[in-house]
Amino acid sequence: MIQNDRFRRRPDASAILRATGHATYRWDLAADTLIWSDNAAELLGTAITEIGNGKGYAQHVATDGQTRFDAVMNSGLRDAGTGVPYQLEYAFRATPEAAPVWIEDSGSWFVGLEGTPAYAQGVVRIVTARHEREQALTQKAQFDPLTGELNRIHLVDVLRETFDDAVRFKSSCGFLMIAIDNLGQLNQAYGFAVADEVIAQVAKRLRSVLRGKDKLGVFSGNKFGVILTNCTPEELDIAADRLITAVRSETVPTSAGPVAVTVTAGGVNAPRHARSVEEILARALDALAGARARRHGSFAAYKPNIELEAQRKENVRATDEIVAALNERRIQLAFEPVVGAANRNVAFYECLMRVQRPDGGLASANEIVPIAERIGLVRMLDHRVLELVVKELNEFPQLNASVNVSPGSTNDPGWWLGLGAMLKAYPAVAQRLTVEITETTAIRDIDDARGFVARVKDLGCRIAIDDFGAGFTSFRNLRKLGVDMVKIDGAFVQNILCNEDDRAFVQTLIELARRLGLKTVAEWVQDEETAKLLLGWGCDYLQGALVGLATNDRPWRDEAPRIAASA
Repeated sequence: MIQNDRFRRRPDASAILRATGHATYRWDLAADTLIWSDNAAELLGTAITEIGNGKGYAQHVATDGQTRFDAVMNSGLRDAGTGVPYQLEYAFRATPEAAPVWIEDSGSWFVGLEGTPAYAQGVVRIVTARHEREQALTQKAQFDPLTGELNRIHLVDVLRETFDDAVRFKSSCGFLMIAIDNLGQLNQAYGFAVADEVIAQVAKRLRSVLRGKDKLGVFSGNKFGVILTNCTPEELDIAADRLITAVRSETVPTSAGPVAVTVTAGGVNAPRHARSVEEILARALDALAGARARRHGSFAAYKPNIELEAQRKENVRATDEIVAALNERRIQLAFEPVVGAANRNVAFYECLMRVQRPDGGLASANEIVPIAERIGLVRMLDHRVLELVVKELNEFPQLNASVNVSPGSTNDPGWWLGLGAMLKAYPAVAQRLTVEITETTAIRDIDDARGFVARVKDLGCRIAIDDFGAGFTSFRNLRKLGVDMVKIDGAFVQNILCNEDDRAFVQTLIELARRLGLKTVAEWVQDEETAKLLLGWGCDYLQGALVGLATNDRPWRDEAPRIAASA
Protein backbone atom coordinates (compact mmCIF):
# COMPACT_ATOMS: atom_id res chain seq x y z
CA MET A 1 0.00 0.00 0.00
CA ILE A 2 2.87 2.38 0.80
CA GLN A 3 4.36 1.64 -2.62
CA ASN A 4 1.06 2.51 -4.32
CA ASP A 5 0.77 5.75 -2.33
CA ARG A 6 4.18 6.86 -3.67
CA PHE A 7 2.93 6.58 -7.25
CA ARG A 8 -0.29 8.43 -6.38
CA ARG A 9 1.53 11.58 -5.25
CA ARG A 10 1.34 14.76 -7.34
CA PRO A 11 4.23 14.85 -9.89
CA ASP A 12 7.29 16.79 -8.74
CA ALA A 13 7.84 19.29 -11.58
CA SER A 14 11.42 20.07 -10.51
CA ALA A 15 12.32 16.38 -10.49
CA ILE A 16 10.82 15.89 -13.93
CA LEU A 17 12.71 18.84 -15.34
CA ARG A 18 15.99 17.57 -13.89
CA ALA A 19 15.33 14.07 -15.19
CA THR A 20 14.62 15.27 -18.71
CA GLY A 21 17.34 17.95 -18.85
CA HIS A 22 14.95 20.88 -19.26
CA ALA A 23 14.54 24.23 -17.50
CA THR A 24 11.55 26.57 -17.78
CA TYR A 25 11.37 30.35 -17.81
CA ARG A 26 8.89 33.21 -17.87
CA TRP A 27 10.10 36.49 -19.38
CA ASP A 28 8.33 39.74 -18.50
CA LEU A 29 9.28 41.99 -21.40
CA ALA A 30 8.18 45.29 -19.85
CA ALA A 31 10.30 44.76 -16.74
CA ASP A 32 12.86 42.61 -18.55
CA THR A 33 12.84 40.00 -15.79
CA LEU A 34 13.40 36.28 -16.28
CA ILE A 35 11.93 33.84 -13.77
CA TRP A 36 13.54 30.39 -14.03
CA SER A 37 12.71 26.96 -12.68
CA ASP A 38 14.79 25.84 -9.69
CA ASN A 39 17.11 23.63 -11.80
CA ALA A 40 18.08 26.33 -14.37
CA ALA A 41 21.36 27.31 -12.66
CA GLU A 42 22.40 23.66 -12.44
CA LEU A 43 21.47 22.97 -16.07
CA LEU A 44 23.10 26.09 -17.51
CA GLY A 45 26.09 26.15 -15.16
CA THR A 46 25.69 29.78 -14.13
CA ALA A 47 24.10 31.74 -11.29
CA ILE A 48 20.45 32.71 -11.63
CA THR A 49 21.38 36.30 -10.82
CA GLU A 50 23.43 36.46 -14.06
CA ILE A 51 20.51 35.36 -16.19
CA GLY A 52 17.74 37.06 -14.27
CA ASN A 53 16.89 39.38 -17.13
CA GLY A 54 16.97 39.29 -20.93
CA LYS A 55 20.02 41.55 -21.20
CA GLY A 56 22.05 39.44 -18.80
CA TYR A 57 21.03 36.20 -20.53
CA ALA A 58 21.95 37.63 -23.96
CA GLN A 59 25.52 38.22 -22.78
CA HIS A 60 25.95 34.45 -22.45
CA VAL A 61 24.72 33.72 -25.98
CA ALA A 62 27.83 32.96 -28.03
CA THR A 63 26.53 32.87 -31.63
CA ASP A 64 25.27 35.38 -34.13
CA GLY A 65 21.88 34.92 -35.71
CA GLN A 66 18.36 35.03 -34.36
CA THR A 67 17.99 35.67 -30.62
CA ARG A 68 15.03 35.11 -28.33
CA PHE A 69 14.40 38.86 -28.45
CA ASP A 70 14.22 38.70 -32.29
CA ALA A 71 11.91 35.69 -32.14
CA VAL A 72 9.48 37.60 -29.90
CA MET A 73 9.72 41.25 -30.91
CA ASN A 74 10.43 40.87 -34.65
CA SER A 75 8.37 37.83 -35.56
CA GLY A 76 5.85 39.79 -37.60
CA LEU A 77 3.06 37.45 -36.40
CA ARG A 78 -0.07 38.22 -34.39
CA ASP A 79 -1.28 36.60 -31.17
CA ALA A 80 -4.84 35.32 -31.61
CA GLY A 81 -5.16 34.65 -27.88
CA THR A 82 -3.29 31.36 -27.68
CA GLY A 83 0.23 32.72 -28.01
CA VAL A 84 2.73 32.74 -30.90
CA PRO A 85 5.19 29.81 -30.81
CA TYR A 86 8.90 30.12 -31.54
CA GLN A 87 11.89 27.80 -31.56
CA LEU A 88 15.55 28.61 -32.02
CA GLU A 89 18.98 27.14 -31.38
CA TYR A 90 22.13 28.91 -30.22
CA ALA A 91 25.42 28.43 -28.37
CA PHE A 92 25.56 29.38 -24.66
CA ARG A 93 28.64 30.02 -22.51
CA ALA A 94 28.31 29.77 -18.73
CA THR A 95 31.48 31.87 -18.39
CA PRO A 96 33.66 33.59 -20.99
CA GLU A 97 36.26 30.82 -20.60
CA ALA A 98 33.82 27.90 -20.69
CA ALA A 99 33.25 25.76 -23.73
CA PRO A 100 29.92 26.60 -25.36
CA VAL A 101 26.95 24.27 -25.14
CA TRP A 102 24.10 24.32 -27.64
CA ILE A 103 20.65 25.27 -26.39
CA GLU A 104 17.29 24.53 -27.95
CA ASP A 105 14.89 27.29 -26.84
CA SER A 106 11.16 26.66 -27.42
CA GLY A 107 8.27 28.75 -26.20
CA SER A 108 5.43 31.13 -27.01
CA TRP A 109 4.94 34.84 -26.54
CA PHE A 110 1.69 36.51 -25.62
CA VAL A 111 0.32 39.93 -26.42
CA GLY A 112 -0.58 42.48 -23.72
CA LEU A 113 -3.37 45.05 -23.48
CA GLU A 114 -1.47 47.45 -25.72
CA GLY A 115 -1.31 44.91 -28.53
CA THR A 116 2.44 44.33 -28.22
CA PRO A 117 4.32 41.31 -26.81
CA ALA A 118 3.98 41.40 -23.01
CA TYR A 119 5.59 38.21 -21.86
CA ALA A 120 7.03 34.91 -23.09
CA GLN A 121 7.34 31.55 -21.48
CA GLY A 122 9.19 28.50 -22.63
CA VAL A 123 11.67 25.77 -21.99
CA VAL A 124 15.38 25.33 -22.72
CA ARG A 125 17.40 22.17 -23.00
CA ILE A 126 20.98 21.30 -23.93
CA VAL A 127 21.27 19.70 -27.39
CA THR A 128 25.03 19.81 -27.94
CA ALA A 129 25.32 16.15 -28.96
CA ARG A 130 22.46 16.48 -31.45
CA HIS A 131 23.89 19.72 -32.82
CA GLU A 132 27.29 18.12 -33.39
CA ARG A 133 25.69 15.17 -35.20
CA GLU A 134 23.74 17.54 -37.41
CA GLN A 135 26.85 19.60 -38.09
CA ALA A 136 28.72 16.43 -39.06
CA LEU A 137 25.94 15.47 -41.44
CA THR A 138 25.92 18.98 -42.89
CA GLN A 139 29.67 18.80 -43.32
CA LYS A 140 29.36 15.55 -45.24
CA ALA A 141 26.47 16.87 -47.31
CA GLN A 142 28.10 20.18 -48.26
CA PHE A 143 31.86 19.73 -48.12
CA ASP A 144 34.43 17.59 -49.90
CA PRO A 145 36.05 15.17 -47.41
CA LEU A 146 39.50 15.35 -49.02
CA THR A 147 39.93 19.12 -49.23
CA GLY A 148 37.33 20.42 -46.79
CA GLU A 149 36.07 22.79 -49.51
CA LEU A 150 32.54 22.97 -50.90
CA ASN A 151 31.43 19.85 -52.74
CA ARG A 152 29.90 20.10 -56.19
CA ILE A 153 26.27 20.28 -55.07
CA HIS A 154 26.92 23.02 -52.51
CA LEU A 155 29.28 24.84 -54.89
CA VAL A 156 26.50 25.07 -57.48
CA ASP A 157 24.03 26.22 -54.80
CA VAL A 158 26.38 29.01 -53.70
CA LEU A 159 27.03 29.95 -57.32
CA ARG A 160 23.29 30.22 -57.89
CA GLU A 161 22.91 32.55 -54.89
CA THR A 162 25.86 34.66 -56.02
CA PHE A 163 24.53 34.91 -59.57
CA ASP A 164 21.04 35.84 -58.36
CA ASP A 165 22.52 38.58 -56.19
CA ALA A 166 24.56 39.89 -59.12
CA VAL A 167 21.44 40.11 -61.25
CA ARG A 168 19.33 41.62 -58.47
CA PHE A 169 21.84 44.35 -57.61
CA LYS A 170 22.96 44.91 -61.23
CA SER A 171 26.55 43.92 -60.48
CA SER A 172 28.64 41.06 -61.87
CA CYS A 173 30.34 37.90 -60.68
CA GLY A 174 33.00 35.60 -62.06
CA PHE A 175 33.46 31.85 -62.10
CA LEU A 176 36.73 30.01 -62.69
CA MET A 177 37.04 26.33 -63.55
CA ILE A 178 40.54 25.24 -62.53
CA ALA A 179 41.96 21.84 -63.50
CA ILE A 180 45.08 20.13 -62.17
CA ASP A 181 47.21 19.27 -65.19
CA ASN A 182 48.26 15.67 -65.88
CA LEU A 183 46.63 14.24 -62.75
CA GLY A 184 46.26 10.88 -64.52
CA GLN A 185 50.02 10.76 -65.02
CA LEU A 186 50.55 11.56 -61.34
CA ASN A 187 48.22 8.69 -60.44
CA GLN A 188 50.24 6.34 -62.63
CA ALA A 189 53.65 7.59 -61.52
CA TYR A 190 53.05 7.89 -57.77
CA GLY A 191 49.77 6.17 -56.97
CA PHE A 192 46.34 7.44 -56.04
CA ALA A 193 47.31 8.27 -52.46
CA VAL A 194 49.96 10.76 -53.58
CA ALA A 195 47.59 12.20 -56.17
CA ASP A 196 45.08 12.81 -53.36
CA GLU A 197 47.80 14.62 -51.42
CA VAL A 198 48.39 16.81 -54.47
CA ILE A 199 44.68 17.63 -54.75
CA ALA A 200 44.51 18.58 -51.08
CA GLN A 201 47.64 20.75 -51.29
CA VAL A 202 46.42 22.51 -54.44
CA ALA A 203 43.16 23.31 -52.65
CA LYS A 204 45.12 24.89 -49.78
CA ARG A 205 47.15 27.03 -52.16
CA LEU A 206 44.09 28.20 -54.02
CA ARG A 207 42.34 29.00 -50.75
CA SER A 208 45.36 30.96 -49.48
CA VAL A 209 45.15 33.57 -52.26
CA LEU A 210 41.37 34.00 -52.43
CA ARG A 211 39.61 37.10 -51.19
CA GLY A 212 37.56 36.51 -48.05
CA LYS A 213 34.25 36.91 -49.88
CA ASP A 214 35.10 34.40 -52.64
CA LYS A 215 34.29 30.70 -52.51
CA LEU A 216 36.23 27.57 -53.48
CA GLY A 217 34.77 24.15 -54.19
CA VAL A 218 35.56 20.81 -55.79
CA PHE A 219 33.75 20.41 -59.11
CA SER A 220 35.11 16.96 -60.02
CA GLY A 221 38.13 14.77 -59.36
CA ASN A 222 40.74 17.16 -60.75
CA LYS A 223 38.68 20.33 -61.15
CA PHE A 224 37.99 23.17 -58.73
CA GLY A 225 35.40 25.90 -59.05
CA VAL A 226 36.06 29.40 -57.76
CA ILE A 227 33.19 31.87 -57.26
CA LEU A 228 34.29 35.50 -57.45
CA THR A 229 31.77 38.03 -56.13
CA ASN A 230 31.60 41.58 -57.51
CA CYS A 231 34.05 40.64 -60.24
CA THR A 232 34.65 42.49 -63.51
CA PRO A 233 36.19 40.82 -66.60
CA GLU A 234 39.52 42.50 -65.81
CA GLU A 235 39.42 41.21 -62.22
CA LEU A 236 38.64 37.74 -63.53
CA ASP A 237 41.95 37.74 -65.44
CA ILE A 238 43.85 39.02 -62.40
CA ALA A 239 42.32 36.39 -60.10
CA ALA A 240 43.08 33.57 -62.54
CA ASP A 241 46.73 34.64 -62.83
CA ARG A 242 47.04 34.87 -59.04
CA LEU A 243 45.60 31.35 -58.55
CA ILE A 244 47.71 29.75 -61.31
CA THR A 245 50.86 31.37 -59.94
CA ALA A 246 50.09 30.24 -56.38
CA VAL A 247 50.11 26.60 -57.48
CA ARG A 248 53.11 26.58 -59.80
CA SER A 249 55.38 28.87 -57.74
CA GLU A 250 56.74 25.99 -55.65
CA THR A 251 56.72 22.21 -55.80
CA VAL A 252 54.04 20.44 -53.81
CA PRO A 253 55.34 18.37 -50.86
CA THR A 254 54.01 14.79 -50.74
CA SER A 255 54.90 11.56 -49.00
CA ALA A 256 56.72 10.53 -52.20
CA GLY A 257 58.73 13.74 -52.27
CA PRO A 258 58.19 17.11 -53.95
CA VAL A 259 56.01 17.09 -57.08
CA ALA A 260 55.83 19.84 -59.69
CA VAL A 261 52.19 20.76 -60.33
CA THR A 262 50.48 23.23 -62.62
CA VAL A 263 46.84 24.15 -63.11
CA THR A 264 44.95 25.47 -66.11
CA ALA A 265 41.92 27.72 -65.80
CA GLY A 266 38.92 28.82 -67.82
CA GLY A 267 36.55 31.50 -66.65
CA VAL A 268 33.38 33.39 -67.45
CA ASN A 269 31.93 36.70 -66.31
CA ALA A 270 28.20 36.75 -65.52
CA PRO A 271 25.64 37.90 -66.36
CA ARG A 272 27.59 39.49 -69.22
CA HIS A 273 28.46 36.18 -70.88
CA ALA A 274 26.10 33.78 -69.11
CA ARG A 275 22.43 34.14 -68.27
CA SER A 276 22.03 31.16 -65.96
CA VAL A 277 24.06 28.92 -63.66
CA GLU A 278 23.94 26.18 -66.29
CA GLU A 279 25.44 28.54 -68.85
CA ILE A 280 28.10 29.67 -66.38
CA LEU A 281 29.27 26.10 -65.80
CA ALA A 282 29.12 25.12 -69.48
CA ARG A 283 30.99 28.19 -70.67
CA ALA A 284 33.64 27.95 -67.96
CA LEU A 285 34.25 24.37 -69.08
CA ASP A 286 34.44 25.53 -72.70
CA ALA A 287 37.00 28.16 -71.77
CA LEU A 288 38.99 25.60 -69.76
CA ALA A 289 39.02 23.20 -72.73
CA GLY A 290 40.32 26.02 -74.94
CA ALA A 291 43.07 26.90 -72.47
CA ARG A 292 44.19 23.28 -72.12
CA ALA A 293 44.24 22.82 -75.89
CA ARG A 294 46.48 25.87 -76.20
CA ARG A 295 48.88 25.31 -73.29
CA HIS A 296 48.82 23.80 -69.82
CA GLY A 297 49.27 26.30 -67.04
CA SER A 298 47.39 29.05 -68.89
CA PHE A 299 44.06 30.86 -68.57
CA ALA A 300 41.34 31.57 -71.11
CA ALA A 301 38.23 33.66 -70.59
CA TYR A 302 35.05 32.65 -72.35
CA LYS A 303 34.35 34.50 -75.58
CA PRO A 304 31.09 34.09 -77.51
CA ASN A 305 31.36 31.74 -80.48
CA ILE A 306 28.36 32.10 -82.76
CA GLU A 307 29.19 29.04 -84.85
CA LEU A 308 29.67 26.83 -81.80
CA GLU A 309 26.44 28.01 -80.21
CA ALA A 310 24.58 27.37 -83.48
CA GLN A 311 26.09 23.89 -83.67
CA ARG A 312 24.98 23.11 -80.14
CA LYS A 313 21.45 24.24 -80.86
CA GLU A 314 21.50 22.02 -83.92
CA ASN A 315 22.74 19.13 -81.76
CA VAL A 316 19.84 19.61 -79.37
CA ARG A 317 17.38 19.70 -82.26
CA ALA A 318 18.95 16.63 -83.86
CA THR A 319 18.91 14.75 -80.56
CA ASP A 320 15.21 15.43 -80.13
CA GLU A 321 14.52 14.37 -83.72
CA ILE A 322 16.48 11.11 -83.54
CA VAL A 323 15.08 10.13 -80.13
CA ALA A 324 11.57 10.88 -81.36
CA ALA A 325 12.18 8.78 -84.48
CA LEU A 326 13.33 5.88 -82.31
CA ASN A 327 10.41 6.17 -79.90
CA GLU A 328 7.86 6.54 -82.68
CA ARG A 329 9.27 3.63 -84.70
CA ARG A 330 10.09 5.80 -87.70
CA ILE A 331 13.37 4.00 -88.44
CA GLN A 332 12.99 2.09 -91.73
CA LEU A 333 15.09 -0.02 -94.09
CA ALA A 334 15.93 0.45 -97.74
CA PHE A 335 17.40 -2.47 -99.69
CA GLU A 336 20.15 -2.12 -102.29
CA PRO A 337 20.93 -5.21 -104.38
CA VAL A 338 24.40 -6.70 -104.71
CA VAL A 339 24.57 -8.97 -107.78
CA GLY A 340 26.95 -11.54 -109.19
CA ALA A 341 29.30 -9.95 -111.69
CA ALA A 342 28.92 -12.88 -114.08
CA ASN A 343 25.22 -13.78 -113.88
CA ARG A 344 23.68 -10.55 -112.49
CA ASN A 345 21.60 -12.57 -110.04
CA VAL A 346 21.03 -10.91 -106.66
CA ALA A 347 23.43 -12.38 -104.12
CA PHE A 348 22.28 -10.31 -101.16
CA TYR A 349 20.78 -6.95 -100.26
CA GLU A 350 22.58 -4.27 -98.30
CA CYS A 351 20.11 -2.96 -95.69
CA LEU A 352 20.37 0.82 -95.43
CA MET A 353 18.80 2.94 -92.72
CA ARG A 354 16.16 5.51 -93.54
CA VAL A 355 14.49 7.86 -91.05
CA GLN A 356 10.96 8.96 -91.80
CA ARG A 357 10.56 12.60 -90.94
CA PRO A 358 7.37 13.89 -89.29
CA ASP A 359 6.34 15.42 -92.65
CA GLY A 360 6.60 12.01 -94.34
CA GLY A 361 9.93 12.61 -96.09
CA LEU A 362 12.86 10.23 -95.71
CA ALA A 363 16.36 11.03 -94.47
CA SER A 364 19.19 8.77 -95.57
CA ALA A 365 21.85 7.24 -93.38
CA ASN A 366 24.41 9.67 -94.85
CA GLU A 367 22.36 12.54 -93.44
CA ILE A 368 21.65 11.03 -90.02
CA VAL A 369 24.64 8.87 -89.04
CA PRO A 370 27.31 11.64 -88.89
CA ILE A 371 25.01 13.68 -86.63
CA ALA A 372 24.16 10.64 -84.51
CA GLU A 373 27.87 9.86 -84.11
CA ARG A 374 28.56 13.42 -83.00
CA ILE A 375 25.85 13.43 -80.34
CA GLY A 376 26.37 9.84 -79.15
CA LEU A 377 23.14 8.27 -80.44
CA VAL A 378 24.53 6.12 -83.25
CA ARG A 379 24.60 2.98 -81.10
CA MET A 380 20.87 3.24 -80.48
CA LEU A 381 20.28 3.60 -84.22
CA ASP A 382 22.55 0.65 -84.99
CA HIS A 383 20.69 -1.53 -82.52
CA ARG A 384 17.32 -0.61 -83.99
CA VAL A 385 18.52 -1.25 -87.56
CA LEU A 386 19.89 -4.63 -86.48
CA GLU A 387 16.52 -5.53 -84.98
CA LEU A 388 14.79 -4.64 -88.25
CA VAL A 389 17.27 -6.62 -90.37
CA VAL A 390 17.00 -9.75 -88.22
CA LYS A 391 13.21 -9.43 -88.35
CA GLU A 392 13.32 -9.31 -92.17
CA LEU A 393 15.66 -12.31 -92.35
CA ASN A 394 13.44 -14.30 -90.03
CA GLU A 395 10.29 -13.40 -91.95
CA PHE A 396 11.77 -14.12 -95.39
CA PRO A 397 13.99 -17.25 -95.48
CA GLN A 398 14.84 -16.47 -99.12
CA LEU A 399 16.61 -13.23 -98.11
CA ASN A 400 20.36 -12.77 -97.72
CA ALA A 401 21.31 -9.39 -96.25
CA SER A 402 24.15 -7.24 -94.99
CA VAL A 403 24.02 -4.49 -92.38
CA ASN A 404 26.47 -1.68 -91.62
CA VAL A 405 27.85 -1.14 -88.13
CA SER A 406 29.24 2.23 -87.11
CA PRO A 407 32.67 2.51 -85.45
CA GLY A 408 31.10 3.29 -82.07
CA SER A 409 29.08 0.08 -82.05
CA THR A 410 32.05 -2.17 -82.87
CA ASN A 411 33.53 -1.15 -79.51
CA ASP A 412 30.22 -1.55 -77.70
CA PRO A 413 29.75 -4.93 -75.99
CA GLY A 414 26.04 -4.19 -75.89
CA TRP A 415 25.82 -4.35 -79.70
CA TRP A 416 27.24 -7.83 -80.20
CA LEU A 417 25.54 -9.10 -77.04
CA GLY A 418 22.30 -7.87 -78.60
CA LEU A 419 23.22 -9.61 -81.86
CA GLY A 420 23.91 -12.81 -79.95
CA ALA A 421 20.53 -12.63 -78.20
CA MET A 422 18.70 -12.10 -81.51
CA LEU A 423 20.50 -14.93 -83.24
CA LYS A 424 19.79 -17.22 -80.31
CA ALA A 425 16.10 -16.44 -80.76
CA TYR A 426 16.34 -16.91 -84.56
CA PRO A 427 19.25 -19.33 -85.19
CA ALA A 428 18.51 -19.79 -88.90
CA VAL A 429 19.26 -16.13 -89.57
CA ALA A 430 23.00 -16.09 -88.86
CA GLN A 431 24.19 -17.86 -92.02
CA ARG A 432 22.29 -15.33 -94.19
CA LEU A 433 23.60 -12.20 -92.43
CA THR A 434 26.75 -10.28 -93.34
CA VAL A 435 28.03 -7.57 -90.99
CA GLU A 436 29.85 -4.67 -92.68
CA ILE A 437 32.47 -2.56 -90.91
CA THR A 438 34.31 0.33 -92.53
CA GLU A 439 37.97 0.04 -93.33
CA THR A 440 38.79 3.05 -91.14
CA THR A 441 37.16 1.22 -88.22
CA ALA A 442 39.25 -1.86 -88.92
CA ILE A 443 42.60 -0.06 -89.06
CA ARG A 444 41.91 2.19 -86.03
CA ASP A 445 42.80 -0.69 -83.72
CA ILE A 446 43.55 -3.94 -85.52
CA ASP A 447 43.42 -6.04 -82.35
CA ASP A 448 40.03 -4.65 -81.29
CA ALA A 449 38.68 -5.09 -84.81
CA ARG A 450 40.01 -8.63 -84.92
CA GLY A 451 38.21 -9.43 -81.66
CA PHE A 452 34.97 -7.98 -83.05
CA VAL A 453 35.30 -10.01 -86.25
CA ALA A 454 35.95 -13.20 -84.28
CA ARG A 455 32.92 -12.69 -82.04
CA VAL A 456 30.59 -12.02 -84.96
CA LYS A 457 31.88 -15.01 -86.94
CA ASP A 458 31.51 -17.22 -83.88
CA LEU A 459 27.83 -16.36 -84.00
CA GLY A 460 27.67 -17.76 -87.55
CA CYS A 461 27.64 -14.49 -89.52
CA ARG A 462 30.04 -13.28 -92.20
CA ILE A 463 32.10 -10.10 -92.12
CA ALA A 464 32.76 -7.61 -94.91
CA ILE A 465 34.98 -4.54 -94.96
CA ASP A 466 33.12 -1.61 -96.49
CA ASP A 467 34.76 1.27 -98.43
CA PHE A 468 37.91 -0.80 -98.84
CA GLY A 469 40.83 1.20 -100.24
CA ALA A 470 39.91 4.48 -98.54
CA GLY A 471 42.05 3.70 -95.52
CA PHE A 472 44.83 1.88 -97.33
CA THR A 473 44.78 -1.15 -95.07
CA SER A 474 47.78 -3.38 -95.59
CA PHE A 475 46.92 -6.86 -96.85
CA ARG A 476 48.89 -8.26 -93.96
CA ASN A 477 46.36 -6.65 -91.60
CA LEU A 478 43.54 -7.77 -93.86
CA ARG A 479 44.68 -11.37 -93.49
CA LYS A 480 44.99 -10.90 -89.71
CA LEU A 481 41.41 -9.65 -89.47
CA GLY A 482 39.95 -12.81 -90.98
CA VAL A 483 37.13 -11.13 -92.89
CA ASP A 484 35.16 -12.88 -95.67
CA MET A 485 34.62 -10.07 -98.15
CA VAL A 486 35.93 -6.66 -99.18
CA LYS A 487 33.78 -3.96 -100.75
CA ILE A 488 35.96 -1.71 -102.89
CA ASP A 489 35.35 1.99 -102.29
CA GLY A 490 33.22 3.40 -105.09
CA ALA A 491 35.38 6.54 -105.23
CA PHE A 492 38.00 4.40 -106.98
CA VAL A 493 35.59 2.27 -109.01
CA GLN A 494 33.68 5.12 -110.67
CA ASN A 495 36.76 6.45 -112.46
CA ILE A 496 38.50 3.28 -113.65
CA LEU A 497 37.60 4.00 -117.30
CA CYS A 498 39.34 7.37 -117.33
CA ASN A 499 41.92 7.26 -114.52
CA GLU A 500 44.91 4.96 -114.87
CA ASP A 501 45.86 5.18 -111.19
CA ASP A 502 42.36 4.15 -110.04
CA ARG A 503 42.28 1.40 -112.65
CA ALA A 504 45.60 -0.03 -111.48
CA PHE A 505 44.58 0.32 -107.82
CA VAL A 506 41.24 -1.50 -108.22
CA GLN A 507 42.75 -4.25 -110.36
CA THR A 508 45.47 -4.83 -107.77
CA LEU A 509 42.95 -4.95 -104.91
CA ILE A 510 40.85 -7.56 -106.72
CA GLU A 511 43.89 -9.68 -107.54
CA LEU A 512 45.29 -9.61 -104.01
CA ALA A 513 41.88 -10.30 -102.48
CA ARG A 514 41.48 -13.34 -104.70
CA ARG A 515 44.90 -14.62 -103.61
CA LEU A 516 43.75 -14.28 -99.97
CA GLY A 517 40.53 -16.16 -100.70
CA LEU A 518 38.30 -13.12 -100.18
CA LYS A 519 35.24 -12.23 -102.23
CA THR A 520 35.14 -8.73 -103.71
CA VAL A 521 32.29 -6.29 -104.27
CA ALA A 522 32.76 -3.23 -106.51
CA GLU A 523 30.66 -0.29 -105.34
CA TRP A 524 29.23 2.58 -107.42
CA VAL A 525 29.15 0.63 -110.68
CA GLN A 526 27.26 2.85 -113.11
CA ASP A 527 27.73 1.46 -116.63
CA GLU A 528 28.22 -1.78 -118.57
CA GLU A 529 31.75 -0.97 -119.70
CA THR A 530 32.89 -0.66 -116.10
CA ALA A 531 31.06 -3.87 -115.18
CA LYS A 532 32.75 -5.82 -117.97
CA LEU A 533 36.17 -4.51 -116.96
CA LEU A 534 35.60 -5.56 -113.34
CA LEU A 535 34.37 -8.99 -114.39
CA GLY A 536 37.47 -9.45 -116.50
CA TRP A 537 39.67 -8.69 -113.47
CA GLY A 538 37.85 -11.31 -111.43
CA CYS A 539 35.53 -9.15 -109.30
CA ASP A 540 32.80 -11.32 -107.75
CA TYR A 541 29.93 -8.87 -107.12
CA LEU A 542 28.66 -5.52 -108.39
CA GLN A 543 26.71 -2.82 -106.57
CA GLY A 544 25.50 0.53 -107.85
CA ALA A 545 23.12 2.35 -110.21
CA LEU A 546 23.73 -0.16 -113.03
CA VAL A 547 22.27 -3.09 -111.09
CA GLY A 548 19.74 -1.31 -108.89
CA LEU A 549 19.38 1.54 -106.41
CA ALA A 550 18.15 1.27 -102.83
CA THR A 551 14.38 0.83 -102.54
CA ASN A 552 11.77 0.31 -99.84
CA ASP A 553 10.23 -2.49 -101.92
CA ARG A 554 10.90 -6.14 -101.12
CA PRO A 555 11.39 -7.81 -104.50
CA TRP A 556 12.30 -11.14 -102.91
CA ARG A 557 8.86 -11.70 -101.42
CA ASP A 558 7.86 -14.14 -104.16
CA GLU A 559 11.25 -15.84 -104.46
CA ALA A 560 11.80 -19.37 -103.19
CA PRO A 561 14.03 -19.78 -100.14
CA ARG A 562 17.72 -20.19 -100.96
CA ILE A 563 20.96 -20.58 -99.07
CA ALA A 564 23.26 -17.70 -98.29
CA ALA A 565 25.48 -16.37 -101.04
CA SER A 566 28.85 -18.05 -101.00
CA ALA A 567 31.55 -16.02 -99.29
